[in-house]
Amino acid sequence: MPTGRDAELVASLIAGDEAAFARLVEAHHEGLLRLARRMLPRAGVAEEVVQETWMAVLRGLARFEGRSALKTWIYRILVNRARSRARKEGRSLPFSAMGNGEDGPMEPERFDASGKWQEPPSEWDASPSGMLMRKEMHQAILEAIETIPPRQAMVLRMRDLEGMSSEEVRNVLEISETNQRVLLHRARHKVRGVLEGYLAGGVS
Repeated sequence: MPTGRDAELVASLIAGDEAAFARLVEAHHEGLLRLARRMLPRAGVAEEVVQETWMAVLRGLARFEGRSALKTWIYRILVNRARSRARKEGRSLPFSAMGNGEDGPMEPERFDASGKWQEPPSEWDASPSGMLMRKEMHQAILEAIETIPPRQAMVLRMRDLEGMSSEEVRNVLEISETNQRVLLHRARHKVRGVLEGYLAGGVS
């Protein structure tokens, strides 16, 4: 059975609380759509799959057992439906095959044996002017994410943009902790490179 906030939310949803469902959709729709677009290149198909996911959520709420967080459960539905749709579209690709070796080297000297930074990226300025710079960098960051391999981009978006934990990402994508950590480090390293270049005056 779900516990804590998930239990309260699920109870409200099962009771037909439309406002609660609207808040749930508002919180996760864009994240689901971004993930779907990574798995299904055609935007229209990705949007259909997200809508199907929400319908499946409504139909399945009574069977939600709380073995994972509600958010993880929703994302898992999305991934399963996207994979099913990809097979119908003749584009079936398991997550493990996405990228086909394009991930590239990770520069292991920047990480220790446990996967932590040995040589951390430059610190960001927390001053008001620094905050303004971060706003100006936003588009550059999004563009950088679009240029990295799909597997890396999916993990980075889920961890850093959607706020999902390592365990949640592993459960949704069905990958190992080592794989998740390597993909995340590679993605962060590449995006950090863009940010460091910006801070050094390399990005206009």
